[in-house]
Amino acid sequence: ESHGHIAFLYPKFHCELNFIEQCWGHAKMHYQMLPLTKNEGDMERNVIACLDKVDIGKIRRFANQSAWFMDAYRHGMTGTQAVWANKKYRGHRVLPNTIMEEVDKATCI
Repeated sequence: ESHGHIAFLYPKFHCELNFIEQCWGHAKMHYQMLPLTKNEGDMERNVIACLDKVDIGKIRRFANQSAWFMDAYRHGMTGTQAVWANKKYRGHRVLPNTIMEEVDKATCI
């Protein structure tokens, strides 16, 4: 921070909190669908094409999804509860303060 930089430290094995990991995963999914090649030039073109498929709309969607999970974890939810809450409150930016009461009432979790 003394040099004007901010470092974000995410917990291990929680890629749902880091939207950049989701962007990489999306690009890798497209890359895996391509035919195998041993030519380095073809590989580079394929990687660039797959990265270009992650457009700004997808990046924003992944960033919002990460923010939803962070908010759910901030409320003290488990991963399963966070998925349930994020599906139920899809159009909301944050979860309501009474979310833990609703989780307790829900029988599907």
